[in-house]
Amino acid sequence: MSVASVDLRAEYLQLQREIDEALAEVVASGKFVLGPRVRRFEHEWAAHVGAQHCVGVANGLDALGIALRAVGVRRGDEVIVPSNTYIATWLAVTHCGATPVPVEPDPATFNIDPARIERALSSRTAAIVPVHLYGQPADLTPIIELARAARVRVVEDAAQAHGAAYRGTPIGAHGDAVCWSFYPTKNLGALGDAGAVTTDLGDVAERIRRLRNYGESAKNENAVCGFNSRLDEVQAALLSVKLRYLDAANERRRQIAAHYTAALPSGQALVLPMVPPWAQPVWHQYVVRSRNRDEMRMRLRDRGVDTLIHYPTPPHRQPAYRGLGLVDGSLPISELIHREVISLPINPHMSDDDVERVTSAVRLAVA
Repeated sequence: MSVASVDLRAEYLQLQREIDEALAEVVASGKFVLGPRVRRFEHEWAAHVGAQHCVGVANGLDALGIALRAVGVRRGDEVIVPSNTYIATWLAVTHCGATPVPVEPDPATFNIDPARIERALSSRTAAIVPVHLYGQPADLTPIIELARAARVRVVEDAAQAHGAAYRGTPIGAHGDAVCWSFYPTKNLGALGDAGAVTTDLGDVAERIRRLRNYGESAKNENAVCGFNSRLDEVQAALLSVKLRYLDAANERRRQIAAHYTAALPSGQALVLPMVPPWAQPVWHQYVVRSRNRDEMRMRLRDRGVDTLIHYPTPPHRQPAYRGLGLVDGSLPISELIHREVISLPINPHMSDDDVERVTSAVRLAVA
């Protein structure tokens, strides 16, 4: 038996009775789109993350794209994005007709470096999109201060940060909008694609509600050219069940991360993640770096430890963004990170024996 990076079956079995009951209630109700369960989950998630409003949408990419439109990003604009992120962050900008402007990360935290953002601002900048990568908050205070001074919007990508906190305040409403994915492997995951946007701004929330549902301002009255991007009742009902257990699951992730950090050697052969004192991460991933990544993964696999790579190729090196003209070496910090990162197993269903097995295997792999 290997130690799995993700174990969705174990998650279902733990909550099987409650999940099955919730799904049966949805089917019996005959209400499947934008019904009472969506409204309930929107209320619950807004309260959980400390936001005034939550609007459910179909997936995390739509959450980003619709939120950017709702805060005013239009064709021809520029949007500052991390160079080190999943491609969805960039795609949302492109889908608005805007241009992603990449900014390099702090190599210690993997998140966008606020000190580099000011140099990327231009007269065409409409928004900044910090990503709370791997479940660790980006440094929001200097980012928001820069944005306010430049009169641009902040749209947070919190797809991996369910339950994380920045300076003691939950991620959920620091910026103008905060975008969530509930993809099954997230800390709070659905049975398929699902997403949401939270915000303290009523006008932004109202624009998102219109945009997600064909641009409707009232039944059969389409005020704007919108989309079909609605969180459905099945996913909302499931998320309400799983939300009750999110804090406990995140605490287990923190315990596993603390064990790794205390027990694993850190040096040139293995670089462990660094957590700033103002960040309270939720460890969606526990990402280490190794100069000999492929060899290390092979050694871990031989010892029964499953690992993943988040992510093997940075967005600017994907064929989709060849047109930006960002050649090899143009974003060296991100390129180095993507060559070296390894995600160790850190799911809340791991036993203490599983955690120790991973720890022992990593020690042997770097010896």
